[in-house]
Amino acid sequence: MDSISRIIRSARLEGAVDVRCLLAGTHVLDNPPGAAGQVPFHLLLDGDCVAEIDDRVVELHAGDVLILPRAGRHRIRVVADGPPLPSRRHTGDSVTTLRGEDAPAVDLFCGHYTYQPGAGELLFAGLPDIVHASFGLGAGSPLHPLGELMRSEAALDAQGTGALLASLCEALLVLVLRGDERGAPSTANLLTPWTAVTDASLRAVVDAVVNEPQRRWTIASLARVAGVSRATLVRRFSATTGMGVADFLTRTRMIIAADLLTTTGRGLDDIAAAVGYHSPSAFGKAFRTITGTTPSRLRRHAAANAR
Repeated sequence: MDSISRIIRSARLEGAVDVRCLLAGTHVLDNPPGAAGQVPFHLLLDGDCVAEIDDRVVELHAGDVLILPRAGRHRIRVVADGPPLPSRRHTGDSVTTLRGEDAPAVDLFCGHYTYQPGAGELLFAGLPDIVHASFGLGAGSPLHPLGELMRSEAALDAQGTGALLASLCEALLVLVLRGDERGAPSTANLLTPWTAVTDASLRAVVDAVVNEPQRRWTIASLARVAGVSRATLVRRFSATTGMGVADFLTRTRMIIAADLLTTTGRGLDDIAAAVGYHSPSAFGKAFRTITGTTPSRLRRHAAANAR
């Protein structure tokens, strides 16, 4: 299994569409802070918007996806001619739609990802505060067929629509975390998620750590995998992702460990060795540093939630 698929599977996330906005005229959509364990996302399929996140402003165009791993209250401003036009909220069986009375200038899906304590929480914690991917909707865009499926299912709102949209939301996240694979920046002045690095040497490092977490990796040995000097690897990885190599190594190991803790009955010594720690105490210390809890406590918490 490739590295991105393995991490996504480990995270065991669930996506959902909260509201589809089909609006004409200017609007301001206030988004309250999400509940614990939720990460908001916005998918723009038509029109233009501006996202205001704290003191940051991100322009959104058709074919853009915005994921906010640590967002509190934020606003989405619809950019359109004329004043706001009346809109009505329709709550269907699976989809809520905010629809204007005139032809919409904007088609915006607003939703969220839910994660449980453990691997999913660690995945989002290791991403930039703002993840903005610009795919466009032209020929060859991987977002185009997915977006059309989301539109048609949301409009149909029939039996199974909720499940289908949840799967499409997960596919959307995979597209964003994978990136466009052409080296195009998602947007100026924003960091690239470590999952989407396109530099061949950095990709080799990511794949090595995800696929062989049990190895005794050091920055020097990862630099050899990348085929660059230790200093070059440290500088290039940090400049691209905003994360240090050592932090990436530890966080990735802990994502895999958290998945093993919450989905298997393997012993702590065995799990420690599976993610490169030959000392259970060193593993426990690293796990607590990254997660704020102990391996045993996480396992008990996950078991309690599953009841």
